[in-house]
Amino acid sequence: MRVAIIDLGTNTFNLLVVERAEQGRISFLHAEERAVFLGKGMVDGTITPEAMERAFAVLGTYAAVARSMKAERIVGFGTSALRRARNATQFITRAKNDLGMEVSVINGEEEAELILLGARQALTFTAKPMLVMDIGGGSIEFILATEKALMWKRSFEIGATALMELFLPSDPMSLEEQFRIAAYIDAQLEPLFAVMERHWPTTLVGSAGSFDTLAELAAIAEGHTVNPTMTTSVFDVALFDEIKGTLLVADRDERAAMPGLPAFRVDTIPLALIAIERVLLQGIEEIRWSRYALKEGAVHRAFG
Repeated sequence: MRVAIIDLGTNTFNLLVVERAEQGRISFLHAEERAVFLGKGMVDGTITPEAMERAFAVLGTYAAVARSMKAERIVGFGTSALRRARNATQFITRAKNDLGMEVSVINGEEEAELILLGARQALTFTAKPMLVMDIGGGSIEFILATEKALMWKRSFEIGATALMELFLPSDPMSLEEQFRIAAYIDAQLEPLFAVMERHWPTTLVGSAGSFDTLAELAAIAEGHTVNPTMTTSVFDVALFDEIKGTLLVADRDERAAMPGLPAFRVDTIPLALIAIERVLLQGIEEIRWSRYALKEGAVHRAFG
């Protein structure tokens, strides 16, 4: 059986086509990520006509790819932007009627659970708690987990695009702007910091999205690139600090010219790095990248 899973994020839509053999083995056949910016311009809580058309252009392409690969079902998971959208029902109905696509809007806690399920397929958790962080455009999910248990989870509506639209920082950001954004993130993340103080995780598992870019930048800094077959890698906080320092003083054109930095993350990566830094300052010693996130978690839940 072949199924296509689509993660409908605030900035990007991610496609994963999988096959489950009769023996139960799951194979990942195709993965793709495209920028959509579904949440762009949602000042009144409504997906704009322009964003709607961008979304359905990409979904139409994804549906064609899935069907060319003989997928029997196409299932979409809407996250922060669709959670907030007043016209989410219109979006879901159009996806069903025009593309035969089943789209469900999941809440932040379910999103966090699926992210953890995905990360567990990419790397090995330990008896010591590890903190998973997934940075989206609209929200950031955090999950504290061990090899056996999900200990705590929460979604915060402070994604990279949300921060950018709230603060409208200059380019490059001034130190004063960085401090204001950091202070705001700290205030929002007080519940997370309280949990970290009780359990002292020292490993941050960065799940997909902005962490895909960070992993690639870290690899380039070390003189290589991320192998497409890799599902995880490890780098220390000092290397993160070096990358952050370089990116935050660069302007947009300079960031756009950097190898390993996709065009659709050029604007949001500085905000993502500030958010990551606020978490690292709570006692994190190493960062582990997970290629897998929500869509792989959805596959595991469906077939695992």
